[in-house]
Order: sequence, then C-alpha cells, then structure tokens
Amino acid sequence: MFAVFKIAMRALRRNILRSFLTMLGIIVGISAVIVGVSMGTGAKAEVDKRIASMGQNLLTVMSGNMSRGGVRGGFGMQPNLTIGDYEAIRKEISGITAVSPEARAQGQIAAGNQNTSIQVLGVSAEYLAARSWNLRSGDNFSETDVRNANKVCLIGATTAKTLFGENVDPVGQVIRIKGAPFTIVGALEAKGSGSFGQDQDDIVLMPYTSAMKRLSGDTRLRSFFVQAATPNDIADVQAQLTDLLRQRHQITEGKDDDFMVRTQQETSDFFNANNRIMTILIGFFAGISLVVGGIGIMNIMLVSVTERTREIGIRLAVGARGRDVLLQFLTEAVLLSVLGGALGIATGYWLAPLLTKFAEFPTLISHTSVMLAFTVSAIIGIVFGFFPALKAARLDPIEALRYE
Repeated sequence: MFAVFKIAMRALRRNILRSFLTMLGIIVGISAVIVGVSMGTGAKAEVDKRIASMGQNLLTVMSGNMSRGGVRGGFGMQPNLTIGDYEAIRKEISGITAVSPEARAQGQIAAGNQNTSIQVLGVSAEYLAARSWNLRSGDNFSETDVRNANKVCLIGATTAKTLFGENVDPVGQVIRIKGAPFTIVGALEAKGSGSFGQDQDDIVLMPYTSAMKRLSGDTRLRSFFVQAATPNDIADVQAQLTDLLRQRHQITEGKDDDFMVRTQQETSDFFNANNRIMTILIGFFAGISLVVGGIGIMNIMLVSVTERTREIGIRLAVGARGRDVLLQFLTEAVLLSVLGGALGIATGYWLAPLLTKFAEFPTLISHTSVMLAFTVSAIIGIVFGFFPALKAARLDPIEALRYE
C-alpha cells in the first residue's frame, strides 16, 4: 500500500500546477463550508449570549397587539396589562423568584450642562434580580420607593458616562427628567448590547409607579418580566401565566390571547431562524463548489489515464492486475481530494478570524463541521475518481501498448 501511495505522490508531483488547479475547487468548497458554518455558529452564540444577558430562566409577558386603520402591529404595541395582573402574578404563580412590570417613557435627561434623550424604564425592586443585573455602586430602590412613587432612579453605565464623565460616581447626583428632579441611588454595571443590538446601558431605571405617575401618565403596562426558580420550572410557569391572564382578561374558550408569554428559548429560536437560513444557503453554494471540484478531479484523472495509456499497458503486461491499476488511480484521485480538503480547512481557519476582525462578524469554528468537511472531501475523491480508475483498469494491455 505504501508503494501505491508513493507512486501516486510521484504522479501528482509531475505537474504541480495542474494538481493545484485541480484541487482548487475542493479548497474553495471546503473553506466555504467551514467559514459558512462558523458564521452561523458564531451568530447563534452571539444571539444566545445577548439573550442570556437579559437574565436566567426568564419569561417575558407582552401585552396585546395593536390594530388601527387596518394596520396590525405586533405584541407589546398596545398596553393592556394592569397593575392588578402584576399583583396577581406575585401572589398566585408558584415556582418563580422575581417578577417586575415594565413601564416605558422617553424623555430628555439633564444634569448640569449635559443632557441626553434616552429611554426610561419603570420597574419593580425585583427587576435587577430578574435580569441578573448587578450594581456597580450604590443601592437598589426599595418597595417603599415603589409604593410612594418616590423620585429615585438607577442609572446605566453609558448614560452615567454621557452625563457625568468617565470617572465620576453618579450616586447621589440629581438628574432632571422632563423637568422633575430624580436622585440617583445606584449605578448599574455595564451589560453591553441586547438581543436587538441596542445599548442596554443607555438607560435609567426607576419605580414603575414613579414612571407612570410623573412621566408617562399611563395606567397600563406593556410587559412583565418573570423569573422561574429553575430551568425545569419554565414550562409550568408559562402555563400558569397563560391560565391566570386568560382568566383575568376574561378570554373565553376559542378566543385568541390578548397577550404573549415568551421564554428565552423561544426568543433564541426566533432570532436564530435567519441564521439557520443563512447557514443553509452558504452550505448549498459551498456544496455546488465541491461538486464542481469533484468534476474537475474526474476530468483531470481521465486526462491522466489518456496520457499514461502506454504506462498502464506495460504494467498490465508485466503482471499487474486490473484491480492494482484501479487502486493506483483511485489513490491518486483521493489524494488530490484529501490534500485539497486539508488546504481548504487551513484556509477556512485563516479566513474565519479575518472575517471577525475586519467585518466584525462573530464566527465560531465548529470542529464537527471540520471533520465532516474533511470526510466529504475524501468521499468526493472516491466517487469522482472511481470512473477514471475503472476505465484505466479495463484497458486492454495490447491496445494500450499500441497507443501513441
């Protein structure tokens, strides 16, 4: 077997340029597979990371969709959740560790001679626990602050930097939101980008009662965040929330819910759907490139059989069997494909980090995809090299010796 391999290497070295050009289709196809899969895997990991930053074992209850003038908006557009719903969830749902409503208000925030327009979220004192969000300094506001709608708030890292600079602790400072003074009682740790790519740190949190009473004037809520005690409790909590809210909103059998309860896994699946489509498309075009590369190997091997017809005739005349010739040419085809696959893997490992560095697209190379790509390259060599090898093995020795 070593002699067969040695002869195959000698045959490929006779025309290095032709051998490389033959492998090029395999190199491009394999590297495209690795880069494409790494893009899909990296995008999925980034989405999962951002969703995980929202909190652990988190369920989101969104208010009903909006339909106005024949135009239908999505869930969360029409606030129809109430403070009564929130209190009922706290009292009646088992298997949860934290729950918080969310009231939104957009406002101009000023501190000294600095001001910025950001989103203000009205939440409960349990919001930080539900979102797994820690404080960099200061303290959280209390349930007493929520009950009394006190003018206190927590400030995100980006907002604090904008208003007070890089190295100033904002705790104890007073900011004005829509003209009303609010005292900063806590500074939040940086969280980075959210699931939609937004800056989670460009934010101000305050008691939802303060946001509703002093800023927005709303009497209803857009969403709740509910944290299940363990991952195993998520499905049960989701079912309890659905039953409770259907009962409170008087939704009869057969009627659609006017709310949505979504888990982190459902959110992850929603955002990763496009990533899967992208990965499939890239894999499809990479597969076409591999087929083209395989056809190139078949073409060159057929040319090689023609060029080496007299050599084949001499080998058959001195006692070589047809299967020996078959094995020889099949080894050459597989060697071309495997070498192309190895170069393709090296190219893929080189291109993926470059894509992350220069295009800022997250990539994560999957070792499973690398092994699969290498296996596919070997199979391509066998499949597309078999016909030329079979043709060589079936040559008549006398006719082959006469060939000019």
